Amino acid sequence: MTKNNPFCEITPELEHLSELSAKCSVIDPELYNKYDVKRGLRDINGKGVLVGLTEISDVCSTKIVDGVSQPADGELYYRGYNVKDIIAGIDENSHFGFEECTYLLLFGSLPTKDELKEFTKMLSKYRSLPTSFVRDIIMKAPSRDMMNTLARSVLTLYSYDDRADDISLPNVLRQCLQLISLFPLLSVYGYQAYKHYHDGASLFIHPPKEEYSTAENILHILRADSKFTPLEAKLLDTALILHMEHGGGNNSTFTTHLVSSSGTDTYSAIAASLGSLKGPKHGGANIKVVKMFDDMKKQVKDWSNEDEIADYLTKLLHKEAFDHAGLIYGMGHAVYTLSDPREVILKRFAKALAEEKGRMKEFALYELVESLAGKMIKEQRNLQKNVCANVDFYSGFVYSMLGIPQELFTPIFAIARMPGWSAHRLEELTNANKIIRPAYKYVGHHTEFETMEERSAEKITDEDVKEEPEKCKKEEKGKK
Repeated sequence: MTKNNPFCEITPELEHLSELSAKCSVIDPELYNKYDVKRGLRDINGKGVLVGLTEISDVCSTKIVDGVSQPADGELYYRGYNVKDIIAGIDENSHFGFEECTYLLLFGSLPTKDELKEFTKMLSKYRSLPTSFVRDIIMKAPSRDMMNTLARSVLTLYSYDDRADDISLPNVLRQCLQLISLFPLLSVYGYQAYKHYHDGASLFIHPPKEEYSTAENILHILRADSKFTPLEAKLLDTALILHMEHGGGNNSTFTTHLVSSSGTDTYSAIAASLGSLKGPKHGGANIKVVKMFDDMKKQVKDWSNEDEIADYLTKLLHKEAFDHAGLIYGMGHAVYTLSDPREVILKRFAKALAEEKGRMKEFALYELVESLAGKMIKEQRNLQKNVCANVDFYSGFVYSMLGIPQELFTPIFAIARMPGWSAHRLEELTNANKIIRPAYKYVGHHTEFETMEERSAEKITDEDVKEEPEKCKKEEKGKK
C-alpha cells in the first residue's frame, strides 16, 4: 500500500527529522527518581496514585490482616454489589443482565422489574440510527480498523444532534443512553461494510429486534442467518457485564474523566476514550492472547505435554517466540495479583461453551498455560508478587467460540465499557469544578535566542576540529 500511496511514504527527509526528534526527546531515567515522578501515575510498587474519588465501582486485591495489607483474591464491586453475586443472581433468574447492570451503574441501585422494563424499552427506542446514516457514513470509505470506524461514527453523530454541546446532566444522560444503544450497530455494521468492500464478502445489514437484549442483538445482526443458542447469548451477556466497568483509574475511563473535565461535548469525550481503549496495552490485549495461542498451537506438537508448553513459554519470556516482545499475553494485572475475579467467572462459562462447541482440547491448553505461566514469570523475572491470569486470557477464546471475528474483539469491549464511561462522565460533570491538569517537571535547559543569521552560519563540529584544528580556531576567532 505504501508504494502506491505517496501520502504514506517514509522519505529520507522524514527519517532524518525523526532522528532529530528522537534525539531531543530522550529523558534521563534517573531524573524520574530525582524528582519523585510517578511514571504511569503509579508508585514504585505499581499502585495507582490517588487522583480522584468515585462511587461507581471498587477494585479490590488486598485484605487487612493484623493491621497489615496482604494480597487477596480479587473482587470487583459495581455500586457496592459484588459482581460475582450479580452474575449469580442473573443466572438464578435466567435473564440477561447487561441492561440491569447499566441501570445500576447509571442510577446507583438495582432496578425493580417495572423499572427495568421501562429502561429496556427506552434503550430499545434509542437503538435506531439517523436516516441514511448507514449508507452515507458507515458504508463510505470503511476503515480497516473497527475502533477507528466506531470513533468516526461517534464523532459524526455530533452533526445529527441539535443539542450536541449541551452538557446539562439530562442532555448528557440522553446522549449516553443513545450511544449505549447504538454502539452494537455502529460496530457490527462497520465490520460488515469492511468485509464487503475489502474482502468481497456478501453484504447484509440486519435491523435490530426490539424484543432482544444487547447480547442477543449483537449475535443477531452479526450472523448471516441471525441464529444463536441460549448459551451463546448468555455467555456474551456475561462477558459484557464483566467488561463494563473497572474503576476510574483504568486508561480509557480516566480519559473520560480527563476530557470531560474540560467541558467538552459527549461525542468528543467518548471518541477520546475509544482511542485509549484501542491500544494493545488496554482493550486490544485479548487479540494478542488469541494470536499468541495460534502460534503456540503451531509450535507445540502435544498440547497436553507440560514440558513442551513450558519450553514454549520460556521462549516467549526470552523473546525467542511469537512477537519477540518477551511477554506472555493475558498474564498479569496492574491491581490483581492472586486472581482476577472477571477471569475466574469467565473461565467457568468458557468451559461450558467449549463443551457445547467440542473445543475442550483447546480449553485444556488454556488451562495448562494458565497454571504454568504465572509461576514462570515470577521466577524468571524475580518478582516478589504473584502473577495471575487477567480477563483478557479467556475473553478472546470465548469470542472466537462465539464466531466473533478478531476485528470486533475490541469494539465488543467498547460496547461493554460504554455504560461505565457514561457513569464516570456524569460523575465528573456532577462533582468537578476544575479541569484536570497534572504537572510535568521541565528538565531541559534555557538557551539564549539566536538570530536566523546566527543559526544559518556554518557550525563547527567535533569532526571539523579533529580534521582541521587550526582552521577552526581562526574561524572561531573571526566570529568573536
